Amino acid sequence: MGLRAYILKRTINCFILLLFVITINFVIFMLMPGNPEALFMPPPGGMPPEQYVQWRERLKKLWGIGEPVHVRFYKTLVSLLTWNFGKSITTRRPVAEEMLARLPYTIYLLGTATTISIILGVVLGVIAAYKRGESVDSFLVSSSIILYSFPVFWIGQIFILIFTIKLGWFPHAHAFDPERAFKKLYPLSIEPNISQNLMINFNVNTNDLAALIGDYLRHSFLPLLTLVLFLYGGYVLLTRVTMLEALTEDYIVTARAKGVPERDILIKHALKNASLPLITAVALAYAGIFGGAIITETVFSYPGIGRWVWEAISARNYPILMPVFYIMALLTILANFVADLLYGVLDPRIKYG
Repeated sequence: MGLRAYILKRTINCFILLLFVITINFVIFMLMPGNPEALFMPPPGGMPPEQYVQWRERLKKLWGIGEPVHVRFYKTLVSLLTWNFGKSITTRRPVAEEMLARLPYTIYLLGTATTISIILGVVLGVIAAYKRGESVDSFLVSSSIILYSFPVFWIGQIFILIFTIKLGWFPHAHAFDPERAFKKLYPLSIEPNISQNLMINFNVNTNDLAALIGDYLRHSFLPLLTLVLFLYGGYVLLTRVTMLEALTEDYIVTARAKGVPERDILIKHALKNASLPLITAVALAYAGIFGGAIITETVFSYPGIGRWVWEAISARNYPILMPVFYIMALLTILANFVADLLYGVLDPRIKYG
């Protein structure tokens, strides 16, 4: 099978898998305990019958609450496939609009933390494999396991205690200073429900750009540090295991016998051939960025997708949760697809079939 036929086959399979994911996603929400209609409908006798019927019809029109299951599934399928996610139950604003407002924060926080963690983890993993059995290897493996085992909320709270409460170096919450945002830097036109989450549309004077960037960096330092320390250990351990396996191969012995420099052996030979499991891990890590860091963003009150999802879970805001889980599943499917294609690029022995 050629590459084009393989891509076509995988595309069809991915679409079928996506439909299956949407179906499972819908069933899970339908089986969740509690009745969303009870959150918005008044108790029996709380309003005149005609007004009660009108209110129920409005709920059906806005969110499909009270409609038959097959009708709700069809509307859910159409809305997700067309990216028309409807309105949030709590704010009455379009879900896509709120999602786009929070997405830059999550991409910056999770994207930066994931990139740093991957680079740091791979480099330290190569060093650990090269120094196998030595004190450096033991230290890197032990520290990675310990930090990876700590609850991320505990790490975040320890950092808040040290760097915010004790030393006062860094702020403990939000993406930027709300007082400066309201009073100094930014000429604002704010809608109340948006400003509550510090999701503000503003115009920044070029003279204040440096102050704005510094404000964002200061507020993101602690959550970034928390995520990096929590994530990098997994890449250290994975890189070390794959490198140890590659370093025992015959071609490594042959390269050393030919006098190839050790650095070239580690990078050009061993790491390249040990990178296939890393590709899958990296692809899935970047695909998971969209879901945000729910615990970390909640601990630091960071206005990203993760905190938004937590608020939606607390309020049973299904119009938010279903699109978020759908996009996360879509990105995961695409990440696996891309990883499969990269396998053939890095390892010519792999054939598409």
